[in-house]
Amino acid sequence: MASLFRSSLRTATAMPRLTQPVSTTSAAAAVRCSGMKNLGIMRQAGMTKKGFHASASRKLLPAGPQVIQGTINDAAEVPDPNAAHGSYHWSFERLISVALIPLTVAPFAAGSINPVTDAILGATIIIHSHIGFESIIIDYIPHRKYPTLRKGSMWALKGATVLVLVGLYEFETNDVGITEAVKRVWKA
Repeated sequence: MASLFRSSLRTATAMPRLTQPVSTTSAAAAVRCSGMKNLGIMRQAGMTKKGFHASASRKLLPAGPQVIQGTINDAAEVPDPNAAHGSYHWSFERLISVALIPLTVAPFAAGSINPVTDAILGATIIIHSHIGFESIIIDYIPHRKYPTLRKGSMWALKGATVLVLVGLYEFETNDVGITEAVKRVWKA
């Protein structure tokens, strides 16, 4: 932009330096020998100096669709209050999070091993983890850009949650349970 206002700056930047070659191609050498001093022509020929890059650019996911839906003046859609679609999920998440505090302390404070308290603690931890991972998927894999990846991630989360539920049930019924396992690890 400054070269538009200062003609001396434009001519100074258009001249290639001897210590720093503009490019290592033979086309650049031909341009330098021919006396071509215009930077615009060199830019069109693709012979400008490139910046230092330590690594190549690699995209992990393909670029999503570059389409804008609607206009900038469209109002954001506000969903109708519905218990199954997010109206009460925030309250339920907070209730589960707060319930983990006494459920974690109660078995150790009471001193008795109760399988019902263990089962409630295990179910609450699993529900809390499922909701947290679901929020991560919702936030970082937008349905509009990656519908199949989002659906696959949700099904993988549901499968992992069921697998953990079965594993925790087996641990509770055929082994010592959560609180006794934590006590043994703590004393080891």
